[in-house]
Amino acid sequence: MLTVTFLGTSAARPTVERNVSGLALHREGETMLFECGEGTQRQMMRYGVSFALSEIFFTHFHADHFLGVIGLIRTLGLQGRPEPLLLYGPKGATKVLGEAMKLGVERVPFPVEITEVKPGDAIGKRDGYEIVPFTTEHGGGSVGYALREFERRGRFDVEKAKAAGIPEGPMWGKIAKGEMPGPEGVVGPPRPGRIVVFTGDTRPSAATVDAAKGADLLIHEATFGEEEKDRAKETGHSTAKEAAQIAHAAGVKKLVLCHVSARYSMSADELVREARDVFPNVFVARDGQEVDVPFAD
Repeated sequence: MLTVTFLGTSAARPTVERNVSGLALHREGETMLFECGEGTQRQMMRYGVSFALSEIFFTHFHADHFLGVIGLIRTLGLQGRPEPLLLYGPKGATKVLGEAMKLGVERVPFPVEITEVKPGDAIGKRDGYEIVPFTTEHGGGSVGYALREFERRGRFDVEKAKAAGIPEGPMWGKIAKGEMPGPEGVVGPPRPGRIVVFTGDTRPSAATVDAAKGADLLIHEATFGEEEKDRAKETGHSTAKEAAQIAHAAGVKKLVLCHVSARYSMSADELVREARDVFPNVFVARDGQEVDVPFAD
C-alpha cells in the first residue's frame, strides 16, 4: 500500500473548504506527515489519519506550513506518547522548531529529535525505500522530498518452474525470495519501485524535473492561474500550467496540484483546464482526498 491523504490544500490561509498545507503518506502500515499547517491535527482526526506516526517533514518555515506542529505535539503529549518524534527540515529547522517546542508547556513529555536535511542526502535508514530532499526555489533554503522505493525482485514464473522440473513446495518460495538460485528465466527481471515527489512551495525548477523523473505521482503546488503568472514569479510560487510543464518534462505518470489560492477554494476548474493543455493526467486535490499509488506491474 502506498497512499497519500491530503489534509490541507489551501495556500497561505485556511478557507471554509480548504485547510492550509499538510498531507499524510501511508506506506505498508507506516504513516509520515509532510507539512503541518495550523489545524492539521484536527484534519487528521477528521479524515482518519493515525496519530501513531514517527516522522514529520517540512519543506520550509512559513507559518502556514509548520504552525500546526505545536498543537499536534501538545496533543500527543496529553495522550501519553512515549516514543520519539523525528522532525526534518531545511537549514534553520533546529532553531525554528526548537523554539516552537517551548511554547505552551515547560517541556515536551517525549523525545523530539530535529534534523536539518541536505539536498541529495537520503534521510535515515529505511526498509525498502529512501526519502531524498531536493532543492526548490522558494527562498530560505527550501526543499522538496522524493520517496523512492528500491527495486523489487522479478516475478516467479510458475510454468517455467514446472517445465524446469522444480518440485512445487518450499523450493519455489526460496527461489522466488532469492534465498536460493533457480534456472534462468524462472524469476523475471527486477521490477521498479514506486516514486512519489512532493515539492512544497516553489517556482518551477530543473531540480524538480530531475527529482521527479519517471515518478508515479508528482504533487506540485499551483497557487495561481496564468492571469497571475507575474505574481507567482514575484512570490516564489507556480501556476498550474507551469506545474504541468514540470510534469511533462519529468515524464511523470500523474500530477496532483495543491496549495491553491483562496480564489480557487470552491472551484479549481480553471487551474485544471490550464494544466491539461500541457499535461492531461492532472487534477487539483481537495481536503480529505486519498490518492493510491499502485505498482506499474
